Amino acid sequence: MAGQYPPPPAPPYGPPAYGPPPQYRYVPARRPPRRSAGGTITGIFGGLTAVVVLGILGFSLFGGEGGIGTHVRSAAPRTASRSTATDNKLYATGALTPVHCVLPGLVPGSASMRRFMNVLSDCLDASWSKQFKKAGMRFDTPNRVFWQTPGSSPCGSYPAPGASAFYCPANNTMYVGLTNVVETSGGEPLSHYAVFARVIAHEYGHHVQDRAGILLYGDSEMEKGDTATRTEASRRIELQAQCLAGSFLSSERATLPMTQAQYTAMIIDVRGRGDERLPPDQRDHGSGRHYAGWVIAGFKGRDLSVCNTWTVPPSDVS
Repeated sequence: MAGQYPPPPAPPYGPPAYGPPPQYRYVPARRPPRRSAGGTITGIFGGLTAVVVLGILGFSLFGGEGGIGTHVRSAAPRTASRSTATDNKLYATGALTPVHCVLPGLVPGSASMRRFMNVLSDCLDASWSKQFKKAGMRFDTPNRVFWQTPGSSPCGSYPAPGASAFYCPANNTMYVGLTNVVETSGGEPLSHYAVFARVIAHEYGHHVQDRAGILLYGDSEMEKGDTATRTEASRRIELQAQCLAGSFLSSERATLPMTQAQYTAMIIDVRGRGDERLPPDQRDHGSGRHYAGWVIAGFKGRDLSVCNTWTVPPSDVS
């Protein structure tokens, strides 16, 4: 995702919502998924001012004024060792190679959002295909379902309360609600395109993790049973997807320029999606500080080595 798991039978990957999310459940027969990048903004608390400042500082690295912007099967392993997550080949590939992505402007209506999402997904396909090739790893692009009406997936039905998007590893598919992604954005104007682009880039990040074997390792950690291990592994998964999204947006900054207001809006949006107000056993996405911070880390650092959430101390993924 950023979102929430769809209902049973299987869970999904993506960002958090603002109520207690459905419980993640590992389903061995169907490789599990992760929550989405949805969730209604119910308020920006405490450190919002600091986040805005942080966003503005990050913008100075972004530059620019105005503007808005397939298939090779992966050999993803059925089991994954810890080193698959901590020392993955992707981390040594440097920054993403720009693919000169140019996005269509957003106007009200699902047709415009669908076109925006498809063009952006094409860019993500090209970008990550190049990166996996640099790593000497095989890659296939994810399927896409951009929904307007309720439906179902191997990970459950959609839409789920508070969720606008999710990634389902069971069928390697990104699911995003064309109207839901706007409804759960807290009233952001369509001109703040990065708020919506980050959602797609986050869900795509889960597919990257899946193809690289990282998601499989994370799922095995989540299967261990104790709450602390499960929620920490989930946060490492989600925050890494945030960082991967930031890295992609940074790599395309020449053709996807943002104004300071657009960049700051994206940072405030993700800051508002933190799960620090949820009970400990439901804190599986990360605090608002870290949910925004890992986007900024990917955006400012660009090099994929900065997105290794599996070797940082627990305090960095709380």
